[in-house]
Order: sequence, then C-alpha cells, then structure tokens
Amino acid sequence: MNLEHYGWNTDWQQKWLQRDRKQHVPGRIVSDFGQMYRVWTSAGEVWGEVSGKLKHEHQDRSELPAVGDWVEVQVLEQEERVIIHSVLERKTCISRQAAGVATVNEQVIASNVDTLFLVSSLNDDFNVRRMERYLIMAWNSGVTPVILLSKADLCPDAELKVAEMEGAAPGVPVHAISALEDMGRDIVSAYLGEGITVALTGSSGCGKSTIVNWLSEAGVQKTQGIREDDSRGRHTTTHRQLFLLPQGGIMADTPGMRELRLFEDEGGLAQAFSDIEEIGSQCRFADCKHEGEAGCAVREAVEAGVLEERRLSNYHKTQRELKFQAVKEARSRRKADPKGRGSKSGAPRKSSSYWTKQLMDE
Repeated sequence: MNLEHYGWNTDWQQKWLQRDRKQHVPGRIVSDFGQMYRVWTSAGEVWGEVSGKLKHEHQDRSELPAVGDWVEVQVLEQEERVIIHSVLERKTCISRQAAGVATVNEQVIASNVDTLFLVSSLNDDFNVRRMERYLIMAWNSGVTPVILLSKADLCPDAELKVAEMEGAAPGVPVHAISALEDMGRDIVSAYLGEGITVALTGSSGCGKSTIVNWLSEAGVQKTQGIREDDSRGRHTTTHRQLFLLPQGGIMADTPGMRELRLFEDEGGLAQAFSDIEEIGSQCRFADCKHEGEAGCAVREAVEAGVLEERRLSNYHKTQRELKFQAVKEARSRRKADPKGRGSKSGAPRKSSSYWTKQLMDE
C-alpha cells in the first residue's frame, strides 16, 4: 500500500525524520473503537493499540490517537497488529467539548483534515443559526470550510436557500447537491484530489452517509430515512472512519451531532462573523459593543437592512456564552490544578473557552 494515497507527503516525512524512528514505521488511524484502532500502514490495514507508555504520558483523551492522525507504530512479527508509540504533531484538529453537562474535556472529531464539508439538508431541518456555530468550529480547527446543502431534489427554492446561507457564511463556498439525482458530483469531486483529506459533519439525518456512498460509488455506509413529522434523522454512523475515494481523496464520516459545544476559540468567532467585525471597525468608538452606542456602524447597518438582526443577535449571544464559559473554565482549572503545575505530561495547558450547550436533537 502506498502511503501517499492516504495523505503522506514531504511535510509528514520531515516531521518523521525529526526523531530516530528506525525501529518503527508510520501509519494513519482509520477508525477508533476505544481501546483498539484500525491503522493504515505500508503493509496494509491492521489492528493497533496504544503502548502503555503513551497512555501514561497522555491521560487526556484528546492527546491520544484520533481518526486521521499519523502515528509511529511498531509492527509485531507474525501478527496483523501494531503498537502505537507516538502521535505526530497534528496539522489541523477538529474538536468540540465532549458531551455531558459536567464535562470540560476536548473531544477530537478528526485530525489532519484539509477541507471540512458542513452538511445541512434542504428540508425543515435547514438552520442558518446552527451553521454559524459549525463555521466557528471549522475556523477554530484550521481547516477550510465548505457548505453542502444536501437533498436539493426535495427543495423547490434551493437557489434562495443557497443565497440565504451565503449571507451567513462570508467567503465560504455553498453548494446545493443531491445524491439521489446525482446533482453536484463534479463540484464536490473537485475538492477530493489525491492525498487530500475531507471530513463531513452535520446533524443527524442531514445525509452525510448518503454522500459518502454517492462519492465512493459503493455502499460503504449504512443509511436511514428521516422522520416525516420533523425532517430529522436517527444516527446512522456510530463511529468516525476514513474512506479512500475513487477520486483520490480521503473522506472522514462522523456521527451526527445532537449537540455542538465548541471547544476553544482560536479566532473562529471573528472569522464566522467577519462581516460584523468589518462593519464594526467603522464604529465611532473602538470598544463599541453594538448595543445602541452613539455612532455604532453595526446598528446603522441593521437599520438600513444591510445586516440581519437575527445574525447580530446570535453574534451577541455567542459572545455572552464565551464570557460565561471562560469564567467556568478558569474555576474548573484552578480546582483541578490549584498550583498551576500544568498537565502530567509536562505540556503547557491550552488557553481554552467552552460554549454552552446547543441542542441538535434528532
């Protein structure tokens, strides 16, 4: 098996050569089953497990291997199994706060992704405000977002929906597609060059697994219908997994999200609401909160119909949540590590912010 087909390139080779790894070989995590992994290596796809040393050094689950990671593995002779000794530094990392009211842990959805397809179906589940949150996650992750509006065959006004979504996603490509009608295949395939990794994310029932099957030209993922009463679906994909596509790219399918609590802000808020940030630069006061101050260019834009009131409202809501969660995180961190000693692995703690729960029920 040629690792270049799975995304290995000169950049990864340079990272690999930074340490003496002569006794080991590179591999890529295909799927994660908790204690065991499926790993692509030059010898084929095998089972893998994390070494005891790696588990001890990185007790934070987010630092252990995730789907898409390049890892250093030891091949066990006469066994179709490898031991994972280290994770190569990630180029990008798509993550959210792990589910659960009391948790403040990072959950890695996929790593080393080049393009993130944000999928929303063109039925009653179409939600612009939800997409704004997915965009924040994408920008924070360092990936390039692309919005796919699926099931266009069910929507008589798909062009209007595309325009509406474009207004909420400045500079982000938006494409209406239909796997059933084979609509938009060439457009989507253009993102799937050899060695390029693309991930799919979205709420349950938005059509991610159907898109994987459509692009792979095979039934590699199970699919289910949606409930007619609310246009929402059940979880079909139960774990994250990479697929090699005939176009040459690699695709990661992920389970539908019932909730999206974003982990850490690395400028994603400003990028997702770049239009508001740009208009705000023209306000009379540099610290304008856009809540009625004199000379507020943002409020003037709303009154003139240039900026949607609901978009500004969501921007304010997200800012408030960020401040609340920042305080909550700081308290949690002080309680867990009162002396500020950092993580057990010796790595410095990240400066992270957590967002309040946004339900995305099936």
